[in-house]
Amino acid sequence: MNNSSNLQLKSTLKQAFGFDDFRHGQEQTITQLLNNQSSLSIFPTGSGKSLCYQLAAIHLPHLTIVVSPLLALMKDQLAFLSSKGIAAASIDSTLTPQQNQQVMADTRSGKIKILMVSVERFKNERFRQFIDAVNVSMLVVDEAHCISEWGHNFRPDYLKLPNYRKELNIPLVLLLTATATKKVKKDMAAKFSILPEHIVQTGFYRQNLDLSILAVPTKAKNQQLIESINEQSGCGIVYVTLQQSAEYVANFLSQQGLSVQPYHAGFMSEKRQEIQEDFMSGKVQIIVATIAFGMGIDKANIRFVIHYDLPKSIENYSQEIGRAGRDSLPSNCITLANLDGLNTVENFVFGDTPELSGIDLVIKNIQQECQNHKWELQGLSLSNASNIRQLPMRTLLVQLELQGVIKPLFSYFADFKYKFTTTKDEVLDPFEGERKEFLATIFKYSGFKKVWGEPDFDALFQHYGCDRGRVIVALEYLQEKQLITLETKKITEVYSVNKTLLSSPTLARSLHEYFVDKEEKEIKRIATLVRFFELDTCLSHNLSRYFDDQNAPVNCGHCSVCRGKEVKLNYSQDVIWPDDIRIFEVLTSLIEHMSTKNKSVISLETMCRFLTGLTVPLFSRNKVKQLAGFGSCENIRYQEVREKVIRIMNL
Repeated sequence: MNNSSNLQLKSTLKQAFGFDDFRHGQEQTITQLLNNQSSLSIFPTGSGKSLCYQLAAIHLPHLTIVVSPLLALMKDQLAFLSSKGIAAASIDSTLTPQQNQQVMADTRSGKIKILMVSVERFKNERFRQFIDAVNVSMLVVDEAHCISEWGHNFRPDYLKLPNYRKELNIPLVLLLTATATKKVKKDMAAKFSILPEHIVQTGFYRQNLDLSILAVPTKAKNQQLIESINEQSGCGIVYVTLQQSAEYVANFLSQQGLSVQPYHAGFMSEKRQEIQEDFMSGKVQIIVATIAFGMGIDKANIRFVIHYDLPKSIENYSQEIGRAGRDSLPSNCITLANLDGLNTVENFVFGDTPELSGIDLVIKNIQQECQNHKWELQGLSLSNASNIRQLPMRTLLVQLELQGVIKPLFSYFADFKYKFTTTKDEVLDPFEGERKEFLATIFKYSGFKKVWGEPDFDALFQHYGCDRGRVIVALEYLQEKQLITLETKKITEVYSVNKTLLSSPTLARSLHEYFVDKEEKEIKRIATLVRFFELDTCLSHNLSRYFDDQNAPVNCGHCSVCRGKEVKLNYSQDVIWPDDIRIFEVLTSLIEHMSTKNKSVISLETMCRFLTGLTVPLFSRNKVKQLAGFGSCENIRYQEVREKVIRIMNL
């Protein structure tokens, strides 16, 4: 771009956003995009990544689609864009059908410049058809490390974005992230054909963060936690691994007179929202949280982040400490470390690897249930039948998509029920002619149990010739007008199936190998984290190098190692095994219990998961957690339990 173009960008920056100057890396990224060069931008959190796509979108001729991982992030961005007078909208689950239609109409007409969606939205064939009919200038992927299996917070559906981009013929891509190793960076760029010279990295090192690793025995953690918090000022986050730990630690801190709330994924969304708002407003000083808390939290004045338990990886650690000091003021990041919790972090990984038999069952289910090259999936029931947790199930389905075995078409709610908020006659009164007749037919062919009615879609088609879609639109309209209360459940996903690829004799095994490989990588990642905490050279320097920032100072002067306090992590609690006879007895009891549930063969992995207390669908469905011995080895590393079970059970 020439000087006049640069002046134009500066003018837009001032007029639209109120800023006098670009931050480091912003102008380069925007200039590349306006020169039609797809880019990857790696900026520290809080350094203005979003402005890169926002300003570029103003100058690009057509629509910019932004893929964002969280609804809360979308809403924050939309509020900001609205305040700047930039036409932006989202298509998400909170919209009514009418609002959805309006957004689509505004997008078609060119009124909307920026459209925000979740990655899962692309699974809907009708949405893809809608986008295909719209002129799109750019696809933006926020939190783009989710694309790479080498990265953290991996979301399987992100893997499909390169395919969607090709399918929809989107000319320009911008990937945004705060954390990417050299390997992840290369992986992301390769997936979208981004040239090395179009990768913009402004540096990972943050001078205002003080990093401390303290070797603390488990028994002394609470005391050390209180001492560490008492040395801080302002608000902070304490990270733990387990949901029950969040409540235990929050309760302990509350007893010490601190303003604190626990936060984890087990809470209802309303409660999580309330806690988050109380923290953002300063009503609550400290949040004790699992990793469920963090993404989308943009509170500038977090003064400390304490890891009570080991993080999952260096990537997770960097993301979590990255929430501190976004106002550039000094902030402390403290880890209370030992090896006692190593098994907990590792065992989560082993709980997510599907067994070969489970993968085989999924493939057979597709073969048996497939009609006219279409397969309908209800995730929960298949998860239960195959004994595969829901997130690994999602990963498995994505792998089947990437191999061309299945392709998503659309999804719908299988079950609908409604009740009248007034009388049936009052609902019908405002309508006339065919519409009135149509609604009356819906009510006639709905089976009512007391107050709730379920529409009989087959009967409605037979007697009125209306398809399912029209009935649902009518019910949603009545709900919008508050004439009925509508409830939906059991989401069903519909896929097209390539039967030839599905019948490959090596398919199940290759998918299983993919998961085993993933498992090994995750375990190595945890080992890398432990080695990082035990370093005898500057933590800030090494952390920056890990994320391919070669410009950080060799000695930062604001980490525990630079202060001469390197650590060696140890186990502080003795690992207590049940004796071999006891293990044999509880596993025999498990086998007997499952034989009464028509499960004659119990796999090695099932036995190990039982002993280590890992929850899988098979256990929930068959009340296995109530058996004596469940979780009796939960404080022991999975690999060690596995070796022991092989020996005791002669497997």
